[in-house]
Amino acid sequence: MSQELLREVKGGVATITINRPAQRNAVTYEMWQQLAALMAKLKASHEVRVVILRGAGTQAFSAGADIAEFEETRRNSALAIKYHAAVEEALRDVANLPKPTIAMVAGFCVGGGLELAISTDLRIAADNSRFGMPTAKLGIVMPHWEMSRLVRLVGPGPAMDMVLTARLVEADEALRIGLISRLVPLAEIERVTNQVAAEIAAYAPLSHRWHKEIMETVLRMPDLGGLTAEEAKLPFACFDTDDFQEGRRAFLEKRKPEFRGR
Repeated sequence: MSQELLREVKGGVATITINRPAQRNAVTYEMWQQLAALMAKLKASHEVRVVILRGAGTQAFSAGADIAEFEETRRNSALAIKYHAAVEEALRDVANLPKPTIAMVAGFCVGGGLELAISTDLRIAADNSRFGMPTAKLGIVMPHWEMSRLVRLVGPGPAMDMVLTARLVEADEALRIGLISRLVPLAEIERVTNQVAAEIAAYAPLSHRWHKEIMETVLRMPDLGGLTAEEAKLPFACFDTDDFQEGRRAFLEKRKPEFRGR
């Protein structure tokens, strides 16, 4: 792991830090590739139950893709297609991780940084956070998959407002339109995020995994008219797990359950 993308695991929670504070935590092409590889490792880890993504310091979650690389990596459509393949792979791997993910946002969260944040399950933001998709200022556009994530969160109206005006959305507005899950004072951002992550990590991992799958199904197919037999049975698979038996016993015995993801 490079020094520009740090990983720490504690108490079942993996914290991934974008570590380029001098560049407002802008993400390089190599870092996008590393992020995808890291998601594969976290997916396979039995130790990790929750993943936090954050930027180093408090001035930026991430200012997005490193524009200094654009001449080399995105100066024409052929190069841009190759570059975007790496970005989308990383974003999809974050979104599809079968474990809860949290973006801990302080400061600027724009461009590719916003795309990364909206790929997570929860976004806990500090009151100094500012969000934006300033692609129009560069003459580029937000791709389909990333746009779909934004629209799912805030709706087409606010999403179009963000991309057409290229403006920065303040933290209180981000909370109002549903772009973020929680808004806390900057001094409390680490404590609150770590507390939420610890609480989630203590619950049944299989429940979290299947809730994520069911959520994706509901968003993809709101009328639920085309559920496969496997999808229809998914909410009941938990009753055949060791975790369900442990949760039931713990409730009756008035003790804290010890879930093992089995």
